[in-house]
Amino acid sequence: MLAAKKRSAKLLSFDAFAKTEEEVRVRTNTGGIITLSCIIVTLYLLLNEWSQFNSVITSPQLVVDRDRNLKLELNFDVTFPSISCDLINLDIMDDSGELQLDLLDSAFTKIRVDADGNELGSSTLEVGTDDLASEVQQRNNDPDYCGSCYGSKVQDENDKLPRESRVCCQTCNDVREAYLNIGWGFFDGKGIEQCEKEGYVAKINEHLKEGCRVKGQTLLSRIQGNIHFAPGKSYTSYKRSTSASHYHDTSLYDKTSNLNFNHKINHLSFGKPIDKLDEKVQDHSTEFSISPLDGREVIPTDIDTHYHVYSYYAKIVPTRYEFLNKKEKSIETAQFSTTFHSRPLRGGRDADHPTTMHSQGGIPGLFIYFEMSAVKVINKEHHFRSWSSFLLNCITTVGSVLAVGTVSDKIFYRAQKSLQGKKNQ
Repeated sequence: MLAAKKRSAKLLSFDAFAKTEEEVRVRTNTGGIITLSCIIVTLYLLLNEWSQFNSVITSPQLVVDRDRNLKLELNFDVTFPSISCDLINLDIMDDSGELQLDLLDSAFTKIRVDADGNELGSSTLEVGTDDLASEVQQRNNDPDYCGSCYGSKVQDENDKLPRESRVCCQTCNDVREAYLNIGWGFFDGKGIEQCEKEGYVAKINEHLKEGCRVKGQTLLSRIQGNIHFAPGKSYTSYKRSTSASHYHDTSLYDKTSNLNFNHKINHLSFGKPIDKLDEKVQDHSTEFSISPLDGREVIPTDIDTHYHVYSYYAKIVPTRYEFLNKKEKSIETAQFSTTFHSRPLRGGRDADHPTTMHSQGGIPGLFIYFEMSAVKVINKEHHFRSWSSFLLNCITTVGSVLAVGTVSDKIFYRAQKSLQGKKNQ
């Protein structure tokens, strides 16, 4: 019994929470007000901690991009109000030597528009009527017919050769390709029998005053390169056995002075397109610069832009979104930033900056030069606070409010005692 009392006495010396007797407790109105204030403040702070604990934020992390061998999607929707769909062409070139030519003839949609951007219909340069189509088909099936190439190919020996060995240009496109191969300007095909009968000449001249809206998507190699919209069909000239030069047939564009590459970028992005269902990513699209050029309009009215080239320089950073819900698949896309430059092809001094000189040459068009970053940004969702941080903050909040309340109560109590003592004197 004595030993138990000694142990109890030792424990009493470690008690940091000393208790007062009930008889010596003093309750005051000020103490009640401070207590209620402490309860309200504590509840407010605890609710705030709970709100932060349940909030989800996205934090970026930088890692080395290990997916350099994969292709990157390009998504765009661009309107050209002053150049016909029949003249515009899209090519992609990269530093590896890979060329993607005539892309608008494959996986893209070309929509004819007027000067105000109103849609007029899709654009194709097919034979205009069923009667014309039937006539062209019969002509091509005629075993005795061999279309002229108008000097672009040697046809002097055709009379001595069997049909299958003859050099012929049966269609308007055959003549056009033959002209391109030797670097001749094709213009609108006027005077070429095949083009006249197929309705090519009439249709391309009818559309010259229209604009064009181009939209679609393709794949890019993850290296440096350029995407360019230029007038006329593209072709490659091999002047040497080991090198090739890229050209466009700008003959009809040069002949028609009211054409230019003024444009409006309705949408431009790299990587997987963000669907409307991906609201979380859309909420951060501006912050993370997924499509910073959307809505950009470049339509100068104070200068002649017929012989003008517009250039965007894009720095692309591959980006992945990882969601808190593991059932949601991560999204691979890309962020990018751009700088813009335009210049007249004639070169010379800049009108606004006399000390700036522009180089001379090139072709009119819209060029997007892209460069891939070696790092990837991973935007990962997570809770603003962890469980341990939430519990620690709750305990700290309660303890801090009680400590401040205790100090405040003592200050007010002593002030009241001091005032009462002076009154009694």
